[in-house]
Amino acid sequence: MGINGKSYIVGIYEHPCRAALDKTLPQLHAEIAKGALADAGLSKDDVDAYFCAGDAPGLGPINMIEYMGLNNVRHMDSTETGGSSYIVHVNHAAQAIAAGHCNVALITLAGRPVADAKEGKPVRYYNQQAPDFPFEMPYGPNVTNMYAMCAMRHMYEYGTTSEQLAWIKVAASHHAQHNEQARLRDVVTVEDVVNSPMIADPLHRLDCCVITDGGGGIVMVSPEVAKSLKRTRVKVL
Repeated sequence: MGINGKSYIVGIYEHPCRAALDKTLPQLHAEIAKGALADAGLSKDDVDAYFCAGDAPGLGPINMIEYMGLNNVRHMDSTETGGSSYIVHVNHAAQAIAAGHCNVALITLAGRPVADAKEGKPVRYYNQQAPDFPFEMPYGPNVTNMYAMCAMRHMYEYGTTSEQLAWIKVAASHHAQHNEQARLRDVVTVEDVVNSPMIADPLHRLDCCVITDGGGGIVMVSPEVAKSLKRTRVKVL
């Protein structure tokens, strides 16, 4: 089914928290939902579709729908693809709206890994249900060294260099200049990245994702709802 131009992003929200020592995970999701809906000029009663991944507690969207009082939801999605889940949810929300399953879709993503670590909670593995997990776990796999293997393979296949990968961090550091809530706002160079300590070959410390608490939300709507809102909207292509 084509989704081009059949839905719009009308609300977004980035939680300002970077260390949620005084907030629970459901609370983060709720505050993100409130912020995104406020930005869209909508209320929770307008929401008829909800999307969240494995970062939500309990049974994911089922528990969060009840917790947040989303009483009019008729479509939900709990697709889990790790940190890219919310990108997949944008696509799924666009498909659901285009198919007529919903008119106002709310997407939330939240986490408190910093707070969990300070509280001594064990590391959470997203792939515990994977069939290969029992065989790999004794060798200590984590996000960094698993991505390092992917990066090494990419270098082998395409001749990618560490200097080329470093530009990802360099670009991110420039983007941070436009976000007052960014945790790391110092501009870095390619040399800074490749000269930072090696964590898992070929990934250096500055190649690695920054771990923070917080999250974000997105509100997507049908063209009819979008036209009724007196605000800037972004068409999903």
